[in-house]
Order: sequence, then structure tokens, then C-alpha cells
Amino acid sequence: MNRRDFLCKSAYLLGGSLLGVNSFSKAFAYAGQGEDSLIHPRIVPRPRIALIIDDIGYSIPRARQFLSLNVPITYSILPRVPFSRELSHEISDRGHDVMLHQPMQPYDSTLDPGPGALYEGDNPSRISGVIEENISEVPLAIGVNNHMGSRFTECQREIHEALQVIKNNALFFVDSRTSNNSKAFRTARSLHLTSDRRNVFLDTIRNESTILFRLHQLKRCAWEYGHAIGIGHPFPETAQAIEYFLRDPSVSDISFVHISKIMYA
Repeated sequence: MNRRDFLCKSAYLLGGSLLGVNSFSKAFAYAGQGEDSLIHPRIVPRPRIALIIDDIGYSIPRARQFLSLNVPITYSILPRVPFSRELSHEISDRGHDVMLHQPMQPYDSTLDPGPGALYEGDNPSRISGVIEENISEVPLAIGVNNHMGSRFTECQREIHEALQVIKNNALFFVDSRTSNNSKAFRTARSLHLTSDRRNVFLDTIRNESTILFRLHQLKRCAWEYGHAIGIGHPFPETAQAIEYFLRDPSVSDISFVHISKIMYA
């Protein structure tokens, strides 16, 4: 390596370090080998973020506050609630991905997962019947993620049966990871079901500054892994934090995509 090449590559490395990103990979991607690469740098895909907003279906205005952000967002719709079908069509017509937000049993018995839920001990026939009916309630869904489900996703037989039904319907699956011991993602992989898992929950605390902090955590995950999946809920604070995040100049190096762009990349 001649002195000119060395100085150029060192400058790229230093710049990447100051920006707090993966300096080695970014620097050498652009510096490449030889002087020609300084004139024609290799194009590196920008990290991608997929935002999923869960619990859609109870309120049309709550859903529309996210639609007005004019950024790719995926909407996960609860089955058998007042506006499941209507919002499924409206969201899809506006060019966004729709998912079924499949209710599953949590550990906390005081929490009601809602209509169309799956429970520990359900036999294969009930699991299949419930999911098939829920899919019909959320037309245009292209994938599924779990609503609650900390208990159900730890049940090997039951989650295996549920994921097989999802696969049979040519849908993908995103593990919301409501339990650290969830078997859902690993089981989906064993079934060769197109699948991924949530990286960051955005709004377990309904505070704009906290949600904004979580969004920046999500951005760091995207830089580290190439893509990241964040899950939020239809809260005004979440919509406002996303709007602030989108205005941040540092976000210009991230691509916002629908979940299907990650699942079928």
C-alpha cells in the first residue's frame, strides 16, 4: 500500500470511529483496493428499520395518526375487534403491510389476550380453527406476530402446531419475544417458515423521550445487524416520538421499510 492509499484509508477509518458506527466495514467498503475505488466507491446498502405497530383494530383515529407520518410502517391487526376488517383494507389500500396480531396466552392470568386467543393445552384442531378464523377476520394479512403469549410461546407442542398453520397459509412469522424463553422463533426456523424476531419494544413506557431513546437503540441494532425490527403500539406518544425521530438528520443514513422487505430480502 502506498502512502496516498494509506492516508485515504486512515481518514475513512477515523471518520467512521467519530461517527460511532462500524468503522472498519464502512471505511474499507468505500476505500476498497487501489486508487480507482476512490473515484468509484462500492455502494453499501443502508441499514433498514421495520416498524410494526401492534394492537390495531380498536380505533380508526389511532391507526390514522401513524398513517399520516408518511413513512413505511407495518400494522399488526387484532382479530375479531370492531375495526379489524375495515382497517385491514384501508391500511393495505394505502400501500402498507398488514399482519395478523394473533392473541396468545400470557403468564399473567389477570391479563385477557382478547378474542381469538390460543391457550396452553389447546388441541391441534382448535389451534387450526382459531387461526384460520382469525386470518379471515384480517384479510390482506401477509404475516403474523404474537399478541401477549409469554406462556403460549414457551409451549413446544402448541407453538409448533400454530406455526405449522401459519406456514400452511403461506404467511411469515415475527416472534414478538414477550418471553425470554420463547420457543417460537427457533421452532419457526425448524419448520423452514420465513421468520424473524423483534429487536426493541418501543413503548413499554409511554413517554416520548423514552420512546425516542428506544428508537435510537433500534437504529444502533440496524447498524450492527443490517436490519432491525421495532414494535410499538397505537399511542399518541409513540406517533409523536417517531415523527421527532424522522426529523433527526442522523436518521438519513437509515432506510425505513415494510416488514416484508426484511422477511423476503
